Amino acid sequence: MDRTGAKELLGRLPKAELGFYPTPCYKLERLSGQLGVELYIKRDDFSGISLFGGNKIRKLEYLLGDAKEKGCDIIFTYGATQSNHAMQTVSACRRLGLIPVLYLVAVVKPDEEDIRANLLLDRVMGAEVHIVNIEEGETEQDAEERSFRMAKEHMARLEAQGHHCYEVPMGGASETGSVGFAGGFVELEEQMEAMGVKADYIFHATGTGGTMAGLHAGRKLLGSDTEIISINVSHKEPVYLRKSADLANRTLAVLGARGVEVEPGDLHTDLNYYLPGYEIPNEASSEAIRLLAREEGLLLDPVYSGKAFAGMLDYIRTGQVPAGSTVVFWHTGGATALFAEKEILGDLVRR
Repeated sequence: MDRTGAKELLGRLPKAELGFYPTPCYKLERLSGQLGVELYIKRDDFSGISLFGGNKIRKLEYLLGDAKEKGCDIIFTYGATQSNHAMQTVSACRRLGLIPVLYLVAVVKPDEEDIRANLLLDRVMGAEVHIVNIEEGETEQDAEERSFRMAKEHMARLEAQGHHCYEVPMGGASETGSVGFAGGFVELEEQMEAMGVKADYIFHATGTGGTMAGLHAGRKLLGSDTEIISINVSHKEPVYLRKSADLANRTLAVLGARGVEVEPGDLHTDLNYYLPGYEIPNEASSEAIRLLAREEGLLLDPVYSGKAFAGMLDYIRTGQVPAGSTVVFWHTGGATALFAEKEILGDLVRR
């Protein structure tokens, strides 16, 4: 399918106009010279709505468009206490006159006397925030599942009072949300063509898999051979690839695309760069953040984009990405984490 046909499919779905598109895409001249590749950056940290933007706005345009069409007035979503997705959901709800309710797992327990970064913004925007502590003997996943149960009970109470609730999954990872990144892939293809270049590789951070699924749906829709390399920011079981491919195919189905399918083998994820864990920094990501900041004046975050950029650097430096390749780094935002708790920030200021 050509881009015109893809955009016609995208235009059939309900959508809340929230972001500022296309987001900038341009070459990083200094790092390109140092690394021996043609390195571009896709600035989805500029998506909007506010200064503290990020990639989740692409998903929220379709998710909250769906919520508005269904007559919902209260939006529930999930994440960690410093979740970029949760904060962007709050800002999008406020833009649309919807009521945001958050259930946030304290992977790093916040200090209520010193609220910071995204959690601070959630409070400033007046979200109803429920902090779910990880209890003794629980894993992070156990606490997440408990937060889902708590939220569903809360939604049932509100529905009984006459409200209409809409549940946005963690990270916006649903076929409705992933449509936003199918559109994002189409947008990037247009930008690259306008610059007279073609992307050999796209690197990005992946957590819940919604961004990855959407990009692959867009790639299949256009029949592109650009390789998408998704750097994991948390542990994933082998079933993650199958679930993400299924999500990409459900996204294609929502769009009404026929005759194309994403296979698990189409997905390239890498678990080698997230340790020691989610929201826990490592030296490679800190080095990557410092490098981009000092060479190009751009900021990454230690949870998502810093680890993805570190993975990309390793691929380039070790020759897994051949010299001279055209590489796009998809900046997913999240720089508010630079002002979060010290456990998340790590040792960034070391010279």
